[in-house]
Amino acid sequence: MTRLFVGIELPDPVKDTLLRIESGIPGAHWQTAEQLHLTLRFIGEVDGPGATDIANALDLVEASGFDLEVKGVGIFGAPKRAHALWAGITDNPALNHLQAKIESALVRSGITPETRNFHPHITLARLRNPDRVRLLDFLQIHDGLILPPFEVDRFTLFSSFVTHKGSIYTAEETYALGPTTA
Repeated sequence: MTRLFVGIELPDPVKDTLLRIESGIPGAHWQTAEQLHLTLRFIGEVDGPGATDIANALDLVEASGFDLEVKGVGIFGAPKRAHALWAGITDNPALNHLQAKIESALVRSGITPETRNFHPHITLARLRNPDRVRLLDFLQIHDGLILPPFEVDRFTLFSSFVTHKGSIYTAEETYALGPTTA
């Protein structure tokens, strides 16, 4: 069985900037450069033939490239019980369109439909009993985070191997997007 997800790899300048702000919260398990990405759809555990079906279905996704902008930070969960710290993505219809096409392709390949709403973000840290005051300080300090837009010209099918030090992601297949729309 292989654990899979579909995502967008980030350019090095975006990763470098995000890595520079990763500090100052006891209880945070910060993501490494290799772990920073934008998840379009978590798939989960699949067997070999299922992975092939997924890869083939994703190969049929047609969408144009687009620009993305990282903006702001936030958390999943209340500050006292937050479990993830993330950098946000500016609302982007082209991103939502790509995600919907990927969702459709996966469902056609036999994957159970996603029931949660798509909330585009880049996970910066997993949190376990974070210091509430330091977490709130981080959110306030980095609330105005805005990075220069970057071009998205492909998406990737990743495998994920969970270790005690965090997940290891491997790009299994990369899918090109069409020319960027104006």
